[in-house]
Amino acid sequence: MLEDSEQEDYSDGTISEEDESDEDTFVKFVSEDLHRSALLTADSISYPSFPRTTQILLEYRLGRWVPRLREPRDLYGVSSSGPLSPTRWPYHCEVIDGKVQHIDWTPPYSEPMYIPTGLEIEPLYPNSKEDTVVYLAEDAYKEPYFMYSRVGGTRTSLKQPVDNCDNTLMFEARFESGNLQKVVKVAEYEYQLTLRPDLFTSRHTQWYYFQVTNTQAGIVYRFTIINFTKPASLYSRGMRPLFYSEKEAKAHKIGWQRIGDQIKYYRNNPEQDGRHSFSLTWTFQFPHNKDTCYFAHCYPYTYTNLQEYLSSISNDPVRSTFCKIRVLCHTIARNMVYVLTIATPLKTADSRKQKAVILTARVHPGETNSSWIMKGFLDFILGDSSDAQLLRDTFIFKVVPMLNPDGVIVGNYRCSLAGRDLNRNYTSLLKELFPSVWYTRNMIRRLMEKREVILYCDLHGHSRKENIFMYGCGGGDRCKALYLQQQIFPLMLSKNCPDKFSFSACKFNVQKNKEGTGRVVMWKMGIRNSFTMEATFCGSALGKKRGTHFNTKDLESMGYHFCDSLLDYCDPDRTKYYQCLKELEEMKKHTNLEKVPDDSAINTCMKEITLELESSSQGSDSSESSDSQTYLLKLTSQIKTKIKHLKTKKERNAAIKCHQNPRKEQGGKYLDKPLLGFQKDT
Repeated sequence: MLEDSEQEDYSDGTISEEDESDEDTFVKFVSEDLHRSALLTADSISYPSFPRTTQILLEYRLGRWVPRLREPRDLYGVSSSGPLSPTRWPYHCEVIDGKVQHIDWTPPYSEPMYIPTGLEIEPLYPNSKEDTVVYLAEDAYKEPYFMYSRVGGTRTSLKQPVDNCDNTLMFEARFESGNLQKVVKVAEYEYQLTLRPDLFTSRHTQWYYFQVTNTQAGIVYRFTIINFTKPASLYSRGMRPLFYSEKEAKAHKIGWQRIGDQIKYYRNNPEQDGRHSFSLTWTFQFPHNKDTCYFAHCYPYTYTNLQEYLSSISNDPVRSTFCKIRVLCHTIARNMVYVLTIATPLKTADSRKQKAVILTARVHPGETNSSWIMKGFLDFILGDSSDAQLLRDTFIFKVVPMLNPDGVIVGNYRCSLAGRDLNRNYTSLLKELFPSVWYTRNMIRRLMEKREVILYCDLHGHSRKENIFMYGCGGGDRCKALYLQQQIFPLMLSKNCPDKFSFSACKFNVQKNKEGTGRVVMWKMGIRNSFTMEATFCGSALGKKRGTHFNTKDLESMGYHFCDSLLDYCDPDRTKYYQCLKELEEMKKHTNLEKVPDDSAINTCMKEITLELESSSQGSDSSESSDSQTYLLKLTSQIKTKIKHLKTKKERNAAIKCHQNPRKEQGGKYLDKPLLGFQKDT
């Protein structure tokens, strides 16, 4: 529907992708400059030649009735004349009244990561009937799979948290994007927390976001989340939890902050089935008495936040002229998945010469940092700068800012309400089960029939590595030139923001268990530059920002740098392009040198395999993930097998000599040869 004609891209901002067959019937009968003198609907006239429908209007003009189609109603998308579409929850989910809001604030300094002292303790909590359960969300397990949705969730009366002690903290997470399953008070100022797995699964405990009230200032509290499933975590590398105080926000305009002392991420004792879970513990002193506070894994960005942002665009008389907002589809809970078309409206044939750029985000709902990068991109591309205008004149941008609103609403970390990872189902034909990725793939396929798509990028968060980096798709040795060309855009990005983006962390290959991801599917469809951008939940290990956390402005700035690098990549002056290509060829020569395998090489390789298995782009379906240990053992066997076939001593000595002058890396840039910095005209 969206791509059947160029005029449709700009004619209306509220047509649904699902209604593509209806829009093709629109015909304009009369000129808009005629004055209306009378108006009837076609079904009010008993005349055989007129169909009985309310969609045809009859205007009495110049002595005769003239038919025309009724203007499309705001059934879909963001309407400037009405309220936002209410969020729909699984019918059994308990949802509190009221709306949780946070102010937008950036710390005046870069927040440092936590440095372990070596004195951190590892609390282990045996089950005790004497412990007090102060919070329990029982609604998550009422149904084994999704049944149907309601606005506002369950209609039964909500169970209120326990309030039996003046000094007991009160917990709450039954709000949009909240996640907390159970809280047990194990000591006077110590609490054991359990996260809720993704709905209709038994896995994926990573995202947390909950409220704490009845606080006392100056008291050292300890919080321990006991049911993480990943053996490695950025909390072991200095990441701190996020904290928000409503009194601090009101009195001092201070928003989300990194907090916590005695932070420790550790393995629990084995469970009955032999599996290990992992715990995160930290201590903290609240700044105020009787405050309402929040803790979160990353900066929250809800479905309501997105709708409010899109509403502001729709109500803006300038931005709405070149940004059309439509509904791509509805989720299985009947929440809307929006698609934005951003371009300077062109009514000439030149519009078909415009190439397309596609961005998507939040296929994994707990990766909120991807929404902040998306917001930064939209802020820039919809701005009034000359570079933004040039991009809108040059390209057509198709943007899906939130692919998994159902998961975002209920506080999932990875899955949709189908209990599956949408980023493993881009090849699926089950439109009803995975509508957002099915319609996204279909929209891109039709777009490619009309114009070239030069770049596709899916925004993600990463839970084990610092910095921001990309995963691309490899062309292999059979197509060396193409393989290197796919790395040019990430290399440019690393040059434009060397304190945040690490080119050395980028990978360009296609693994079998990633064939259902958006990145790989779009690459196989013919998009040469098909990427996943991974943003750490923590911070930077590069340059001036080394050892500090990323805040929302850091993440938003990546949206600007993305646009900046896109201008470099498509600059008619190809100097920067060929400089990067030459630099990549030099890197390739170094990486092709034979390395002598040793124990440290084996350990490094195994570490990379483990991280890759558990990375943000790892499969999450239980049928796939349950075999990860078997897969790891298989890879281990392959590595050991290859190591047995060593070269001769003479060949090994020659290889050692070649490595006497290894490549060096600093700030994401290779320094084998002098690099030219890219200067922007701003």
